[in-house]
This record gives sequence, C-alpha cells and structure tokens, in this order.
Amino acid sequence: MLATLLRSLILGLAKFITGARAHGEFSFEQNSKPTLYYANHTSHGDFVLLWATLPAHIRQQTRPVAGADYWGKTPLRRFIIHQVFNGVLIARDGNTSGDSPLTPLFDALNQGDSLIFFPEGTRNLTDADLLPFKSGLFYLTQQHPSLILQPVWITNLNRAMPKGYPLPLPLLCTLNFGPRFCVAPKTNKAATIEFATTALTALQQDTPT
Repeated sequence: MLATLLRSLILGLAKFITGARAHGEFSFEQNSKPTLYYANHTSHGDFVLLWATLPAHIRQQTRPVAGADYWGKTPLRRFIIHQVFNGVLIARDGNTSGDSPLTPLFDALNQGDSLIFFPEGTRNLTDADLLPFKSGLFYLTQQHPSLILQPVWITNLNRAMPKGYPLPLPLLCTLNFGPRFCVAPKTNKAATIEFATTALTALQQDTPT
C-alpha cells in the first residue's frame, strides 16, 4: 500500500516538476522480447524520469538498474528501490562473492523483464558529453542475443536537480528516444560499444529545444 502511494506520488512529481517530454522513435506496444533502455547518466533522478515517461503497461515490466553502493546503503533507499521501483541492484565495487556483478541483470532478462541501464557506470559530473561506456552493455547483448536496445538521451535533468540543492528547479526536461536495434551475433566488444555510443550521442544533436 505504502509503496503504491509512493510510486504514484513520485510519478506525478517527476512529470510536474520537469515537464518531461518524450520525443523520437519509440513504440510502447507490448513486446515479447526484453528491451534495454540505455541512457546518459548525470543525476540520481535519471532512471526515475525515464521510468515515469514510460506508459503504465511498460513500466510494469521495466526495472531500473541501480548501484548497490548507493541504493542499498539505508533501509529507506532499499525500500524505495525494491518496493517502489522493483529495481535491480548491481555491485559496482566488484564485491559479488565470486559471481558476475551482472548476474542479477541476467536473471531479470531471463524472467522477461526490460531494464533501464546506464552504460557509463556512474554519473557523469564532467564537461564531457559522455563517459566511456563500461563493458556491461556488451556482456548483456552476448548473454541475450535477442535483446532489443533503445538509446535515450536525457536533457536538462542535471540542471533541474543540481548537486547541493535541497529542491529541484523547475526546468523543462526532454527524453529523446532513438531507433531500436539488436547487436549482430559475433560482434566484438569494441564494435558493440562504439555503435551503442554513437547511437546515443547522435540523439543529443536531434533533441528538440
């Protein structure tokens, strides 16, 4: 009950404060194949905004991937990420008791869930458009060759939620969805990362103002 109320409250606030608008090439029809919505990462609110933009029937089968070092730190954060968002935690420090840190993501995809994923691995607090992608995206496509990838460029959320400010600022945020694609079998890591990076950065130029 509490989780449902919080979910509705966060959804409403995210849309109201940011005026979030989705643009580009997206189809929100029910899909039998899991989709990896991957995006640039500049704020803790990135996955909330992307999740809020999806229609309800897609949100129900889409889980945000979040760092266990942050979201697993306190009981409140654990409640929010697990009960409110049904998120998947990933150990970014490599402390996984011998298992691959991507195992929880593999399990989620095996269950038919889609994921919200940030391939940079951490928030980009630099002046660069993107940090170099980690290898996680490549290994997800290797483990699940039929995985659909959809790049999403998020604009202005880092300005609407600047570090050190207690409250978000009322700035319009946009999410530009790019064409979906699958990675061809036997594509190597360098080529996969390069193609995925190019597909995402191209959306920055196409984002409406």
